[in-house]
Amino acid sequence: MIANSFIRKQRIVLLILTLLILGTMVISLGMGASAVSFDRIIPTLFGHGTFKDEFVLFSIRLPRIIITLLAGMALALSGSILQSITRNDLADPGIIGINSGAGVAIAIFFLYFPIEVGSFVYTLPLVAFLGAITTAILIYIFSYSKKEGLQPVRMILVGVGFQMALSGIMVVLISSSDNRKVDFISKWLAGNIWGADWPFIWALLPWLVVLIPFTLYKANRLNILNLSEPVAVGLGISLQKERIILLVVAVALSASAVSVTGGIAFIGLLSPHIAKALVGPRNQLFIPVSVLIGGLLLLFADTIGRSLLSTASLPAGIIVSLIGAPYFIYLLFKK
Repeated sequence: MIANSFIRKQRIVLLILTLLILGTMVISLGMGASAVSFDRIIPTLFGHGTFKDEFVLFSIRLPRIIITLLAGMALALSGSILQSITRNDLADPGIIGINSGAGVAIAIFFLYFPIEVGSFVYTLPLVAFLGAITTAILIYIFSYSKKEGLQPVRMILVGVGFQMALSGIMVVLISSSDNRKVDFISKWLAGNIWGADWPFIWALLPWLVVLIPFTLYKANRLNILNLSEPVAVGLGISLQKERIILLVVAVALSASAVSVTGGIAFIGLLSPHIAKALVGPRNQLFIPVSVLIGGLLLLFADTIGRSLLSTASLPAGIIVSLIGAPYFIYLLFKK
């Protein structure tokens, strides 16, 4: 039973985050290479703008903003799940190699398989999922001990090792490929929001619509998995079954996000930590907050990246890394 005071606090935090997201969206709509004055944004959204303003907002800015928001939410939820099932505050799909596995699968598919324009958008998340789930299974196998079960510290170390190995494979793929296709892979590695069009939104949205409610349904299980293994077993939880199911969910969320945004790390690390600091460690409370924080962080990073330089835009992945890497080092020393 969660006290009413905690629920009220969560609702206030969710309201503030929603307002911050809406404010960031308005700022992001008006900023960039083709600027739209802020006093024209609201009339244009309601169909009273010029052709130029409508084209910039509806064909360029709005789809990019929505896809960035959805991807940030997916990465934050993926990180929240991973930190609970591994009982490790350093778990993040970008740090432990899951995103790299998705990236290698996308690179192989893009470089060596025939691509059909109509189905490419919807095939890409599935390809990313296959690469990510294969990587996650291997990491899980190497991190598991029959005597001690899943070892959280070993999982992080194995994941970092896999990330380095997969990065090497990516370099080999790039060095032996056509220059025109290498440009796409390079942008993906940098965390450039490339899938900024309406079809990519429809490809990503179903994953979140299904998996966010499912994760909230499993929130009590996640609370128990956060406890020690003997306690979890004593409460009647099938540890391996629940971990595998939730690991698949985390991988699916991460893969669907990075398939359209590129290799972005640290969102899944930062968001759960900030959410827990705001509303506490109960999954029912912090997961919705973490989801909104993830969307806000990635949207903020992309807005800054597009506006920082007048001649070019910095990939959102680089901006997030500038924030997340120092925090990751801080956690390493703290833990």
